[in-house]
Amino acid sequence: MTGLAAKAAAALERSILPSVIARGGALRVVAVEDGVATMEVTGSPGAVLPLATRIEAQVRAAVPEITAVRITAPGRQPPPGEAGSLAEQARHILDTEVNPAIAAHHGHVALEGVDHGLVRIRLEGGCQGCSLAEVTVRQGIEPLLRARMPGLAGVADVTDHEAGTQPFFTAEKR
Repeated sequence: MTGLAAKAAAALERSILPSVIARGGALRVVAVEDGVATMEVTGSPGAVLPLATRIEAQVRAAVPEITAVRITAPGRQPPPGEAGSLAEQARHILDTEVNPAIAAHHGHVALEGVDHGLVRIRLEGGCQGCSLAEVTVRQGIEPLLRARMPGLAGVADVTDHEAGTQPFFTAEKR
């Protein structure tokens, strides 16, 4: 592990890791290249996605040489640079970073479209009708997309949550 990766790992251990572990997840620093720290998440996706913005802020404050944080599932490559349309970028991020993480809850996020910088997503499977879907979108998916896509104006959840038949968290479980 390089010096920057070790510093990032130490920052995680001091501040964020206890919260992630308490929520049923694990997070480790895989690499730091060109100022971007890549971290691998395992366990519950709900443990990390809502904390993504906080994780990046803590690591960047502790290690000023790190300019961005990418959170990925095991074996996944970080998204490409700024090349490609917003729709291509959003689809890539959803497919490589979000969907592998929420698959543990039998969930999936589909890209419905992108218009004038607004990304429309539809939550499926265990996410459709989940009582924590709004938290996942607003505290996990949207900050992640904003961090990776400078042209993003916002994220709209177009899911018909009332039609969900097997939500991971029902209102009773919450």
